[in-house]
Amino acid sequence: MQLDFNSEKPIYIQLAEAIEDDILKGIYKEESQIISTTELSINLKINPATAGKGVSILVNEGILYKKRGVGMFVAKGAKEKVLQKRKKIFCDHFILSLLNEAKKLNISKNEIINMIERRDNFE
Repeated sequence: MQLDFNSEKPIYIQLAEAIEDDILKGIYKEESQIISTTELSINLKINPATAGKGVSILVNEGILYKKRGVGMFVAKGAKEKVLQKRKKIFCDHFILSLLNEAKKLNISKNEIINMIERRDNFE
């Protein structure tokens, strides 16, 4: 898990996204315990309050939950929640922007699909 201290994105948001990434990758499975905020703050050299704020975002979204006296755990259905959240963000940030630009350039849906398919063949 790495954070970019030069990024404009707040550290606590980067931390929350990094934990989500680990859930998507299967590093943290549903019902498994995640690293404590104290360990996060030590390992990442960040303020414990910043680590707590990042984890709290995920608790508020139902991705993590706290077992009192034990620690934080990945909620059942967390991976699907993260997938749906990320798909919405992807659509909002990339697809809508793409469609708006395509409209300005008079590019049809089929032309966009052809561009994507041609690009896939090069990778």
